[in-house]
Amino acid sequence: MIKLPPLPYAYEALEPAISAETMRTHHDKHHAKYVEAVNKLAGEAGLDGRDLEAIIAGAEARKATKLLNNAGQAWNHAFFWDCMTPERGAPGGELESAIGETFGTLEGLRDAFVKEGADHFGSGWVWLACDQGRLSVLSTHDGGTLANRPQTPLLVCDLWEHAYYLDYKQDRKTFLERWFDTVANWAFAESQLEAAQGRHEPWHFRMAA
Repeated sequence: MIKLPPLPYAYEALEPAISAETMRTHHDKHHAKYVEAVNKLAGEAGLDGRDLEAIIAGAEARKATKLLNNAGQAWNHAFFWDCMTPERGAPGGELESAIGETFGTLEGLRDAFVKEGADHFGSGWVWLACDQGRLSVLSTHDGGTLANRPQTPLLVCDLWEHAYYLDYKQDRKTFLERWFDTVANWAFAESQLEAAQGRHEPWHFRMAA
C-alpha cells in the first residue's frame, strides 16, 4: 500500500499566500482521501504492493479510469507539496538560463503560467516541464499527471477549487499570481531540471510501503 506523505513544512508556513486552514483541509482531507481510494482500488485491480508510478502505469494499461484518476491525484498532490516552500527565492543558474531561452524573462514565464492556469476550464493542474531540453507550460485535466511521461515536471500548481477557494473564492488568477510570486520552490525546480538532464533521478513518490 501507499501512505500519505507528510507536509514538508508546517500548515501555516505558506501564509499569507495559502492559509493553514486550506492546507489542513487540502492535505489531511483531500489528499488523504485519494490515497485511501488508491489503496482500495489497487487491491481490487491486482496492483497492490507496487509503487505509485507502477500503479499509474498499470491503471493506464488496464484502462482502469477510476484508479488512474485517484492515483494521478495522489501523485500530483505529493509532488505539489514539494513544489512549494516558505523560503521565498528566485530561479538561478541553469534554470534561469532555460527560462530566458524559452520565455525571455521570469516575468514572461509568470505570464504564461498564470494565463495557462487561469484559462484552464474546470479542474486540473498547471505545470512547468522540461521536454528534450526545452521548458514548456502546460495543463492537465482532472487527475491528469506527468508521472511516467516523457516530460520532466519542474513545478505544478493545483487548479482544483479545494486548493484556493477558502482563501480566494473564485479568483483563481490571483491565487496563481501569489503562488508564483511567493511560494514556488525554485530550488526544487532546479533539481528537477538537473534530473531532466540525466544528472540524477527525478522526483518519485517516496511513501510507498
